[in-house]
Amino acid sequence: MKSKLVSLEDAASLIPSGSSLTIGGSIIRRSPVALIRELLHQKKSGFTVLAYPAGFTTDLLAGAGAVDRVEAVYEGLFQFGFSYNFRRGVEEGRIDIRDFSEVAMASRFRAAAAGLPFAVTDALLGTGMAEHNPEQVREIADPFSGRKLHALPAAESDFTLLHGYTADEYGNVQFPVARDADDLDPVMAKAANRLIVTVEKIVPHSEILKTPNLTYIPHTWVEAIVEVPFGAHPLSCDGYYDEDELHMEDYQRRMKEGDFASYADLYIAKPQNHAEYLAAALTPERLLQLSVR
Repeated sequence: MKSKLVSLEDAASLIPSGSSLTIGGSIIRRSPVALIRELLHQKKSGFTVLAYPAGFTTDLLAGAGAVDRVEAVYEGLFQFGFSYNFRRGVEEGRIDIRDFSEVAMASRFRAAAAGLPFAVTDALLGTGMAEHNPEQVREIADPFSGRKLHALPAAESDFTLLHGYTADEYGNVQFPVARDADDLDPVMAKAANRLIVTVEKIVPHSEILKTPNLTYIPHTWVEAIVEVPFGAHPLSCDGYYDEDELHMEDYQRRMKEGDFASYADLYIAKPQNHAEYLAAALTPERLLQLSVR
């Protein structure tokens, strides 16, 4: 095995503008926020985003004008309200959206993970999703019974970006037994063409060997691994820290007023690395308050 450990800056440099990105996590939990911020710091744009429930990371990209298309089941910030940047982008015709049900989008990721070109589902029968998205929702007949079904393209993307818990330098990524109930990250990882994972902590390979059953993402799938403590901030990382309600409320106040520029200046443009971002966003006392370990 060879080391795949790189800096956050180098990981982001692998991703060109115009790429399609599968972004893991769930709304306001354990998304690769630090990596998305670094993409914006490097002034990357023109992205297509595929997600299960999309959230803060997509809204950041929308605020920067860096996303052109979103395929997901939901876009919002849960208890913090609307994704104002995303909503404005859609209403102004700058962001093309493709809406799927949870079952349908999960089926698309599972098809990609299995190496299949499309998924088959009955989850969209009786909805208007086929009518609104004829490009990606095609009616087919079950060849055995003749029953009406829908075919959906596998959720393939250029890059898959995840934030995890622990890994070794070779890219063996571990997940705890107890984690998000709606976690599709291991499926997204297997579906990846090029997989970049940020984690809270890099541990020795000997530690990974003690609990091989927790290695949900093997090194053979991973192109680059990055150690980024608090890499999901201001979102939560279950078992490590809670979402930063104060930061999120401030973010929402600015976004509701259409003031992405001041937020981006403070937390994207000025910080030259993740440590500088944390220094700008959090006091040591606040770090301790958010930590649950």
